[in-house]
Order: sequence, then C-alpha cells, then structure tokens
Amino acid sequence: MARVYMLANLIAGKETFVRDTLRGTKGVVQADIITGAYDLIAILEAKDMSDIFSKILKDVRKIKGLTRTETFVAIE
Repeated sequence: MARVYMLANLIAGKETFVRDTLRGTKGVVQADIITGAYDLIAILEAKDMSDIFSKILKDVRKIKGLTRTETFVAIE
C-alpha cells in the first residue's frame, strides 16, 4: 500500500468545496481544512505510487479552487 500526504493552498472561500470534493474522491482517505501556511491536508492511498500520482494528475489537480499542492511520500 502506498500513501502520500498532500498539502494544498486554496482560493479563499473554496475551502469547504475543495475538502468535500476530495472526500468524495476514490483513493482519498481523509481531507481536512487546516491552519498555517497551507489551507488543506489530504491523505491519499493506493496499491502503488504510480496509481496515487495518476490520481493526483487526473482528478485532484482539476478541482476548482486548488492553487498549489505539495506532496509528501510516506516511507513506511
């Protein structure tokens, strides 16, 4: 099982929409609005890393309101 933690910056006012869209996306285990330098954190899981990055490129990056993502790969 592969897992990544994705931090995201969002357009102001789109936080709830982006969070709810991510929560309804297959492979997204959790998505929460946070405080600090980023607006949202999400956990994505799949059978391997290529599936996760494919999901990010095909589905996540197309969500209206996302301006920037940074992805952290879990080692274990």
